[in-house]
Amino acid sequence: MPTPPSTAIPGSDPGALLIVSFGGPEGPDDVMPFLHNVTRGRGISDERLATVAEHYYLFGGISPINQCNRDLIAALVGELSGRGVEIPVYWGNRNWTPMLADTLAQMRDDGITRAIGFATSAFGSYSGCRQYAEDIHRARAAVGPGAPIVDKLPPFWEHEGFLSAMAGNLATARGAEPSAPVVFTAHSIPHSMAATAPYESQLHRACLEVAARTGTDQWSLAYQSRSGPARVPWLEPDIGDELDRLAQNGAGAVIVAPIGFVSDHMEVIYDLDTEARRRADSLGLRFTRVPTVGTHPAFVAMIADLVLSPPPPPCPPNCCLRESLSVREFTPE
Repeated sequence: MPTPPSTAIPGSDPGALLIVSFGGPEGPDDVMPFLHNVTRGRGISDERLATVAEHYYLFGGISPINQCNRDLIAALVGELSGRGVEIPVYWGNRNWTPMLADTLAQMRDDGITRAIGFATSAFGSYSGCRQYAEDIHRARAAVGPGAPIVDKLPPFWEHEGFLSAMAGNLATARGAEPSAPVVFTAHSIPHSMAATAPYESQLHRACLEVAARTGTDQWSLAYQSRSGPARVPWLEPDIGDELDRLAQNGAGAVIVAPIGFVSDHMEVIYDLDTEARRRADSLGLRFTRVPTVGTHPAFVAMIADLVLSPPPPPCPPNCCLRESLSVREFTPE
C-alpha cells in the first residue's frame, strides 16, 4: 500500500503520544488467533503455526511484550510529568489488543486531532519502520472522518538515549565477564528486504558505537529468529552458528546483546534465553544475556526528548519498500 511520508508536528507541544507496537497474546486462548493476525494473507498452515505456538505455551501462552509496553508507558508518563508536560499517552498494536484502529477511535472520541507516533523498533526496514506507517495509514482509514493525524517518528538507532542505555547494560554484563566476546543480535530479514533498507548499515554502526563506549574489542553481529522457506536467503550468520564458531575458536564464555530489540519479549526470552542458552550450554560456553533497553532511564528520556523537540525529517518516500509476500513469511515480535 503506498503510504505518503509522515509530516512533522510543528512546535513542541503535541496533543498526544501514541506508542505503536507489535502486540502479543496474553493467555493460551489468544495464541493461535494472534498468530493468524500476524500471518494473515500469507497462506501459512495451522500446522506450521502450531509449532510457533509452542514457544508461547512454554510461557503460559503469554508474550511479555504487552507488559513491557505498559511498563514503558508508565515510565514515559512519569518522565513527561516530571518535566511539567501532561499529555495523554496511548497505545495501539499491529496484531493484538489494544488494536491500533481501536486506539485511534478512542483518541478521536477523546478529542485528539494530532499525535506523535513512536514505534517500538529502532532500525530501518520494511517491517521495522515502513509497515508501521502503513498500519497507521490503514487504521486511520478504518476509523474514518475525525481520525487523528499521527506523525510517526523515524527509527531512533543513532540517538544518544538508545546507545547509552544499551552501552550501560552491556558494561554491567562485561563487569562479570570482562574477557568474553560479545555477540550483538538482531532479527534476521530476507536479503531482498535488506536491499531496500538501511537495516544492516545501521546495525553495524550502532554495534560499533556501543562496543567503543564499553571498550569491547571482541565483538560480532549475528542474526536470530529467521523463519520462512529455506530457499529464501536471509541475513547471516545465525546466532547458533556464531556460538559454534566461538566455541571452536576456544572461547569459554559469551555475552549476547540483543541490540535489535527494545524489550525482553518472546524473541528474546525464547530465541536467546531458551534456544541460544541451550546451544551455549551444549558447547561449554558460559552464557550472559544483556538486557534490552526496556525502561532504562536514558531510553525513556530519549523518547520524551523526541516527543517534545522538533522532530527530525521523516523517512523519504522510497525508503524500506515492501517486497513480494513470498519473502515475508516471518513473525517478528
